[in-house]
Amino acid sequence: MAADWGELLQITGGSSLIIERVRLSGSKISVEGEFELPPLAQLAIQDQMFVTAFVKCHGSIKEMEKLFGISYPTVKNRLNRISGRLEFVEFVPPSSQEEILDRIDEGELSVEEAIEKLRGGK
Repeated sequence: MAADWGELLQITGGSSLIIERVRLSGSKISVEGEFELPPLAQLAIQDQMFVTAFVKCHGSIKEMEKLFGISYPTVKNRLNRISGRLEFVEFVPPSSQEEILDRIDEGELSVEEAIEKLRGGK
């Protein structure tokens, strides 16, 4: 499957892709629309493999040095280059009900805003 993905990325020459149909394998369920590839999938296949190896090495640069036979600065430079191509995604955990009620008490939230937060809105 990785070879197929690499081949697709070679064909596109780094141009952005829009996925128009997704089908669950082993099922007749499909979804049609316009979907962008997630940021990691937009990386070159070699960079995807490097990131995968880094995760499998639990973020150990020393393990990456051994695995790829490259120096510490080379691993760091490659990670910096890859991270420069990825947007930082800030994760804000959902507020607890108690926290939302406290914010109403303190006048930081209106009841309408609290209801929206409790329903999963931002």
